[in-house]
Amino acid sequence: MNLHQLFLADLGPELQLTAETLRQASFAVRRNRNEWLLQQRTRAVIEMIAHTADQWLEPGNQFRILALRDGPQETGWSPATLARGLDTFFRSITVESLEALVAQDLGDARRLDDFGAGSAEHRTGRTSLAVGPELLVHLTAGNLPNPALFSIILGLITRSAQIVKCPRDASLLPRLFAHSLAATESKIGACLELVTWSHDEWNARELEDTLFSEAACVTATGSDTMLAEVRPRIPSRTRFIGYGHRMSFGLITKESLSPYSRKRLVRAMADDITAWNQLGCLSPHAYYIEEEASGSAETLAAELADELERREATEPRGAIGLAESALIQSRRSTFALRAAAMASLTERNLNRSLFFDPPATVRLWASTESTAWTVVLNHDARFQPSCLHRFIELKPVRQWSEVLRFAEPFRHQVSTVSVAAPDDRLPDIARQLAHWGVSRICPIGRMQEPPAAWRHDGRPALGDLVTWTDLET
Repeated sequence: MNLHQLFLADLGPELQLTAETLRQASFAVRRNRNEWLLQQRTRAVIEMIAHTADQWLEPGNQFRILALRDGPQETGWSPATLARGLDTFFRSITVESLEALVAQDLGDARRLDDFGAGSAEHRTGRTSLAVGPELLVHLTAGNLPNPALFSIILGLITRSAQIVKCPRDASLLPRLFAHSLAATESKIGACLELVTWSHDEWNARELEDTLFSEAACVTATGSDTMLAEVRPRIPSRTRFIGYGHRMSFGLITKESLSPYSRKRLVRAMADDITAWNQLGCLSPHAYYIEEEASGSAETLAAELADELERREATEPRGAIGLAESALIQSRRSTFALRAAAMASLTERNLNRSLFFDPPATVRLWASTESTAWTVVLNHDARFQPSCLHRFIELKPVRQWSEVLRFAEPFRHQVSTVSVAAPDDRLPDIARQLAHWGVSRICPIGRMQEPPAAWRHDGRPALGDLVTWTDLET
């Protein structure tokens, strides 16, 4: 089975998009939205979305088969990694989870259907209705499919016409999802358009500006540089929602390092590291380990290396580019040289004095004959971004509160912190992380599994899209 040409993005690079083509597409999806989508009830739309998501979990689903057949070539993920990522995402898309999202962000699951009121509004004689943008434009990134897929879901819930601009080399999965929605209900497909072009195409800026002028709301996911370039070009009447570069890390308290806890902990760490090969904003760049007994972090690192070696056999990382591979090799060489130099220095000084205190040490575990995975035990606790693709640092600290000082230079870029801590310590840790600026705290092993109702970068993803109309009586 191959995709039929339902969206402009299906026509491939031979299609020469023009500003007039985009204006016509904008008119068409707005018209279809006004004639059909706007008339649907929230529950009905959510049921169609949830049914589509459930179909993606079936091994024989035609869109899933295409994703696992063609996706690895476009994305570099192995079929096993891609399948796990898609399954995790689509399992989170249910009628219950989406209705909970609407109720959380809008106060009631029916607020997009009828004027309604909460207790405070009742006391002041008001009711209100949440209205989605007439045309919602998404500029998507190519590192992970989930944000693009969820943006489409949010737009459907708000009953918005949508145009999704995908990178040319990362359009397959959003296109497959859009086709699957159209297979559930063809009129949904008529309210969506997907387009793609490269940033360096001669008319790329004209195409973008055309979309901006047509949109009631623009969402953009990408680098901070990209957002800074786009933001000033959005008309003042158009809402702009940008999601920039974010990083995440893990925190392990000393109580979680017991032999009983460690086995489960190692599996959870490996889950986070292998999910989407660390390429998402929610993936860990490092784990901080509150070390009470000397050597406990080294034991954890060795066990994590063994687990990543096992994962490579069942869920291989997949192919990466030459530049990414070279960066991993360079980082490995740097850490290997530091480890050798420190070992030599320690040996020389131990021969001179029984009271020598060895310097901060480095140890390295890595896959042989490939860059498939790398574990570094690094006593330099300063946070630094990972080169990703299953490259992880473990950083021992004396007490967890030191972590905030070591990560301070990246404070405003941290998205998620995963925590392994006993119940009596977790509330205080979470409170301090929240005041430091962390917008999401989760258990280790669930970093790339946010619930549908999570507040992206601390903001209500659905609530930010709507405009409220108050009715005073």
